[in-house]
Amino acid sequence: MLSSLYVKDFAIVEEVELTLGKGLTVISGETGAGKSLLVDALLFLGGARADAGMVRHGAERAELSAQFQLQDDDRALAWLREQELDDDLSCALRRVIRADGGSRAWINGRPVSAGQLSELAEQLIEIHGQHEHQALLQKPQQLALLDAWGRHANQLGEVRTQALNWQSARKQRDALLRQASDPGPQLELLGHQLAELEQHALSPNAFDELLAQHRRSAHALKLVETCQRVLTQLDGDDRMDLPASLRHLAHDLMRQAEFDPRLSEAADLLESAAIQTEEAALRVRSTQDDLELDPTRLMGLEDQLARLHDLARKHRSDARELQSKAQSLREEIEQLQAAGSAVAKLDAQLEALQHHWESAAKQLSIARRASALRFGQAVSEEMSLLGMDGGRVHVQIENNTDMQPDPMGAERIEFLVSTNAGQPPRALRKTASGGELSRISLAIEVAALGMDAVQTMVFDEVDTGIGGAVAEIVGQKLRRLGRERQVLCVTHLPQVAAQGHAHYSVRKQANDGVTRSALHALTDTSRCDELARMLGGVQVTDLTLAHARQMLHDAQRKD
Repeated sequence: MLSSLYVKDFAIVEEVELTLGKGLTVISGETGAGKSLLVDALLFLGGARADAGMVRHGAERAELSAQFQLQDDDRALAWLREQELDDDLSCALRRVIRADGGSRAWINGRPVSAGQLSELAEQLIEIHGQHEHQALLQKPQQLALLDAWGRHANQLGEVRTQALNWQSARKQRDALLRQASDPGPQLELLGHQLAELEQHALSPNAFDELLAQHRRSAHALKLVETCQRVLTQLDGDDRMDLPASLRHLAHDLMRQAEFDPRLSEAADLLESAAIQTEEAALRVRSTQDDLELDPTRLMGLEDQLARLHDLARKHRSDARELQSKAQSLREEIEQLQAAGSAVAKLDAQLEALQHHWESAAKQLSIARRASALRFGQAVSEEMSLLGMDGGRVHVQIENNTDMQPDPMGAERIEFLVSTNAGQPPRALRKTASGGELSRISLAIEVAALGMDAVQTMVFDEVDTGIGGAVAEIVGQKLRRLGRERQVLCVTHLPQVAAQGHAHYSVRKQANDGVTRSALHALTDTSRCDELARMLGGVQVTDLTLAHARQMLHDAQRKD
């Protein structure tokens, strides 16, 4: 739901803020005061192409912003989360149009493209009037509206499921078919790669051991020299026998321990050190005995490592994972060899899925054709009540030429409209009159009673060319629609304005040679005055005021 609209330096609007609630909000004002500028502002907030001519004369830029509450709008919330633009249960749209024609847009304070703004706005607000960008003019929206009106959700869900299953199987089949068409060269290449890996690839543990051997062999000379130097210090000769020296020192301490027992502990530590030293010497000698100064072996190890690293680069893998890569190649070879039989199985599966889709699509088609007839009759009745006697709506259904399973079903529709008796029906999107288009849209919305998902609807010029009882019916229809959706209506007829749950008046003022448009929220008293002005023009009499009060009383009483 649209909760507020802010407009600054837009056309003749210097600065206006509109607070909106549920139900029907009407906007009235004298001709040329700028009533429809608020609708234009919403269009620009919906992603319409920037127009520098809409920037107020003398200003650098126009600023537009709208705040929406999304508690009951799952589609818009899902879109915001998908785009990572969500901000709890509210949504703020903002757009700046510069005097040089450039513009910028934001959703919840984050910069976005005009395309993103348009995508979101289509789910938030629907504008009916003389403007081109209206959801009801789009064939997919018309089909969605008919399905919602006819309550086809279950049939449509089954059609969609079967179509998506068919498309998934078709993709698998096409991929296998490309492989199975001439698998020889691919099998030959994969076989060569596998043979190479099977000959040279090592397990991760074996590769780590190979690296360790290479490091030992590459540093063998330094290792031998170090071991020899250490052994010389540990047990080289009688003068350099470190364990014997430690034991001799321990023996000296033990002879004196009877005079001071603490020396016994020191003697034990020296004896332990002698044992540890002997163990260290044994390990160093064992390592020295295992070392080989063999340049030929070192070259062999280096060649093996180089070959493994080359294979890893070739297969874009880690050298430790080459055996896993070999297993992947085996599986790919098996799949190629079995591709022919797999294609045959998928062909049978596709045929079965096609049959399931056709059966589901047939049931949906039957439901759509029945609903289309009733829907056309319901909208035609509403058009007659709205002063379009003889007007009718026909839902044209055309079968898809491509009978591949389609998630939307086996047909497409378009709303055809005849605004007067005897006239041939034309596509709704080609209806020329803005006022007629608004009333047709209103008739459709009332017949559907807000079954489409858009929460906020705006009607501009809905009362063009009507008056009297028809105008009152239009107002009643809008008020009725306001019970299901939030409705904003720009009007010049008191019969329509009286039906609003809230009322704003737009007034044009000229100060210092500059024309400005201002918006005023009307109280009960000022609302009577505005209705009286709309009824009686410049001269407002007591009788006109009484009539205005009666109109407001009658509208509120019917609730």
